[in-house]
Amino acid sequence: MKILFVLDKLELKYFEFNKLVTNFWLVKGFLDRKNEVFVTTNPNLLLRGDIAYAKCYEAFKADENIFYKNVLLEQEIDSFDLVMFRPDPPVDIDYINATYIFDFVKKAEVINKPSTIRDFNEKLHSVLFKEYMSENIVTASLEDIERFLNIYKEIVLKPLNRCFGSGVMYLHQGDPNTRTIINTMTNNETTLVMVQKFIPAVKEGDKRVLTLGDKVLKYCVKKLPTGDDFKFNTHNDNFITSAELTEEEFSNFTNVARKLNSMGISMAGLDVIDGKIIEINVTSPCYFIKEINNLYNIHLEDEICDYLLTNSLLSL
Repeated sequence: MKILFVLDKLELKYFEFNKLVTNFWLVKGFLDRKNEVFVTTNPNLLLRGDIAYAKCYEAFKADENIFYKNVLLEQEIDSFDLVMFRPDPPVDIDYINATYIFDFVKKAEVINKPSTIRDFNEKLHSVLFKEYMSENIVTASLEDIERFLNIYKEIVLKPLNRCFGSGVMYLHQGDPNTRTIINTMTNNETTLVMVQKFIPAVKEGDKRVLTLGDKVLKYCVKKLPTGDDFKFNTHNDNFITSAELTEEEFSNFTNVARKLNSMGISMAGLDVIDGKIIEINVTSPCYFIKEINNLYNIHLEDEICDYLLTNSLLSL
């Protein structure tokens, strides 16, 4: 098969040896299976009339690492069997414009579906599964946030378009900086934020639950907070451990996987604390493949690549 990865610009810059990122393992897994793999970034997407193209580089494997040939090729996107659309947030206007290019892709299988990503906010649309979430509101109102704080005593405020914990703030009742923090987060009541009830179990870490199609993968990691923060904020083996899903979590999150898959989101990462979803990662979810392989002595990329190839062939 012929496969295209749309990567983040920074990820392409450090493409060869970046074993921390999910795309490294997926590209390698596809190459191991003798597929043609090409890589590109959002700025290298284009339209000519109503035909979508990508200026891309061909990837190859050598000595168990992946590389790409420094020759920019122009390819019609519909010439690919499978496209992995995985640029990182923020989902800003440049990101959104890139998703529009894929509105003109007619034949290639694209994962995750760019129009769904465009319409799905990783924090706000978690509320589609409110029965599996803790209490929350989305608002720009100082009054609303203060009322929420008075009810729940401890809260977390999150920007809607960032990733990896960037800009997330903890606030407790009685904090003398309450109004300053709220006004900073909301740009003086002009920017919507997600406000969630603080879950004390975050001090023990949050689980990354992985979905693939209609199912939840049985392998799971817990991301531990660093010593200087209440949340996981550095991708380091010292702060990642193995974890298990309870039967209730597995059942609940299988329902989430089925719903997401029906929307065009075949790959997602649920962040979960004490059985509650706090966020659903759909843009470029990290599958922690390197860590899971080491913790469980498996090759998780094999299961993922086999699934993606099988389902892409079925769609042809």
